[in-house]
Amino acid sequence: MSLAIVHSRAQEGVAAPPVTVEVHLSGGLPGTSIVGLPETAVKEARDRVRVAIQNAQLEYPSRRVTVSLAPADLPKDGGRFDLPIALGILAASGHLPKESLARYEFLGELALSGELRAVTGVLPAALKAARCGRTLIVPRDNGAEAALASGVAAHGAGSLLEVCAFLRGIAELPTAHGPRCESPVDTTDLDLADVRGQPHARRALEIAAAGSHHALFIGPPGTGKTMLASRLPGILPPLCEAEALEAAAICSVAGCGIDFQRWKLRPFRAPHHTASAIALVGGGSIPRPGEISLAHRGVLFLDELPEFDRRVLEVLREPLESGHIVISRAARQAEFPAAFQLIAAMNPCPCGYAGDPSGRCTCTPDAVRRYRARVSGPLLDRIDLQVAVPRVPLAELGAEAGAGESSATVRTRVVAARERQLGRAGKPNAGLSNREVLRDCKLNVGDRRLLELALDKLGLSARSYHRILRVARTIADLGASEVIATPHLMEAIQFRRAMGA
Repeated sequence: MSLAIVHSRAQEGVAAPPVTVEVHLSGGLPGTSIVGLPETAVKEARDRVRVAIQNAQLEYPSRRVTVSLAPADLPKDGGRFDLPIALGILAASGHLPKESLARYEFLGELALSGELRAVTGVLPAALKAARCGRTLIVPRDNGAEAALASGVAAHGAGSLLEVCAFLRGIAELPTAHGPRCESPVDTTDLDLADVRGQPHARRALEIAAAGSHHALFIGPPGTGKTMLASRLPGILPPLCEAEALEAAAICSVAGCGIDFQRWKLRPFRAPHHTASAIALVGGGSIPRPGEISLAHRGVLFLDELPEFDRRVLEVLREPLESGHIVISRAARQAEFPAAFQLIAAMNPCPCGYAGDPSGRCTCTPDAVRRYRARVSGPLLDRIDLQVAVPRVPLAELGAEAGAGESSATVRTRVVAARERQLGRAGKPNAGLSNREVLRDCKLNVGDRRLLELALDKLGLSARSYHRILRVARTIADLGASEVIATPHLMEAIQFRRAMGA
């Protein structure tokens, strides 16, 4: 029977659904047709595959070739199916043993010369293939990515001929090996010791790191807001392998490449304030991840927050709560993870100097109100820590003032606090549900009355109530306290006052 079946995988968000490539040869006028909801790049595979087989000195069948990509209702795009289609044609025409195809899955785009070119989304496909007990064969340039996770079996090939020789049993393909990453700790020069003064902001940064809380720094230009934000990844706990693979899989499907030297470090994304909503959350006719997904398990830094288009900022509200983003199009839908930590910075007014002791601000109250209104109340309500970053006195900037604690020192406390949270609830405090807040963030009668008075005076919402409790729980964890004490609660409350509430 002139029928061959080859296993491959499509790309749908960060998922890799299985695709069965069925090739049938029949009589009639020679020609090739591809069915199964192929996009343009997949339809063009018939020409790439035919020429690649001929240039590999193999015989392309002079028969009617029908290629079915199942399931039929799953959209297929890209050049990733070139290799399995070519192997299916060769197996159906008797040039390859059909039984050898069952143990493998194949991905790869073919050049007209028969060489294999790299494709996107290999890491999710490799993880899924491993769960199905199959070995993945990919272009050589994708080999390191395919073998990134432990337990994944993959081979890298340079050409169609190499794959054919391997399947015939007359040659071996090199086993793909993942990169060596000796230390997951960031070793950049961005050390928290470089930040002079700002003890209040440094404390807020430590709390944000320990509990994975969102934070907003508000202060005049040049006070260290960006400097503080850029040093947050250096004090965050290192990624575990599962989290690192999640972040790497997003880079893989986005086509932006994986930095194999730093793939276990938390991502830090800082889009410009001219970024569009699609650039921030993802989109396109074929949905691709945006900045919030590329910052998954890491930090999204939005500098000059009020300068972003308000409609762009509003799309952050749902991902901040849910940790994922769903992109819907007429023909397809894709879901991307977006469990990022938002760190934002802004000036207190248009000129930047409202409240500065020098009195240099010339903005009217209406101008200040309009400027701050560019960031909506519902978005601000989702930011746990709102931190004032005042101008630093010159006496604290000189070398004689001494450096503050290093990132390594602060990271030790952050990791210890995070371990307490994981042992208690299995997640950082910022991710506690309302029911878990009631269980883990209990207050005595006096502290509850204090919190009620603060909520009433500051005009805070019920969401703020739970966020204050989560921050207080993190402060208690940093102090190795089993219960939330009054000082912990009072410190958490004062982090809601930076916007003049």
